[in-house]
Amino acid sequence: MVEQKKIYIKFIMSENIIKRRKIISEPPVIKWLLISVAIIFLTIFLIVPLAAVFAEAFKKGFEVYIKSITEEEALLAIKLTLIVAAISVPLNLVFGVAAAWAITKHDFPGKNLLNTLIDLPFAVSPVISGLIFVLIFGAQGIFGHFFVDNNIKIIFAIPGIVLATVFVTFPFVARELIPIMQEIGKNEEEAAILLGAGGWQTFWRVTLPNVRWGLIYGVILCNARAMGEFGAVSVVSGHIRGLTNTMPLHVEILYNEYNFTAAFAVASLLALLAIVTLIVKNIVEAKFEQQKAVGRD
Repeated sequence: MVEQKKIYIKFIMSENIIKRRKIISEPPVIKWLLISVAIIFLTIFLIVPLAAVFAEAFKKGFEVYIKSITEEEALLAIKLTLIVAAISVPLNLVFGVAAAWAITKHDFPGKNLLNTLIDLPFAVSPVISGLIFVLIFGAQGIFGHFFVDNNIKIIFAIPGIVLATVFVTFPFVARELIPIMQEIGKNEEEAAILLGAGGWQTFWRVTLPNVRWGLIYGVILCNARAMGEFGAVSVVSGHIRGLTNTMPLHVEILYNEYNFTAAFAVASLLALLAIVTLIVKNIVEAKFEQQKAVGRD
């Protein structure tokens, strides 16, 4: 009798689960409609533009393509882009780790304000952020006279480009680390300190291994944005050919001069960067999900 009741209860439960799944699940028509909309959207706004960029870049042949990306001004633009990324990304890495650590591990006055200000570059137009640096460091800016008197050039020079790039990219690392550190909590760090570990030992051996995939993910996004930034850099660079033109600015100049093949050739390098970023991003995401699954087990 008891066994029959158990079988009956299991049957009722399985019936309820099946009914629940039927209620929750969408009809096949809706599912395929949503998939079709997503595919059409990606095709129109992603695949077709990317294909057009590469088609225009190779329109006059491979030799012209290579010549376009290896001419002196193009190489200088690529070099400057790499230099700016090499400076701004590590700075944002340090800021992101410090801000995430402070927000998730400590309580202090202004904590909520700091957490809010991290999102400021997402809300402010890049052009406006560039103008802010012009108003501060320009010749007629707040500190402009000091820099002019001491022959220090910020605006229309590499320092201004780095400052603008750092500003528009500093949320990426912090925003990836904060939720991860909040989810992990403080228990492991506190246990390490109780066992005699110092602050640096705790960070390198406990905190960093736990957040490494999120950290790498944030750095990848930060680097991609730093190399592709146009608005803020355009304002502070002065568009000096061979000196302050990054790759996006060089593409704009070539396009305005009706040198479409060269413009799309350099643009294709940025497109390749975006594709590589997406591939690496997916790999890191998979590793991160795998790490979370192992942690749950």
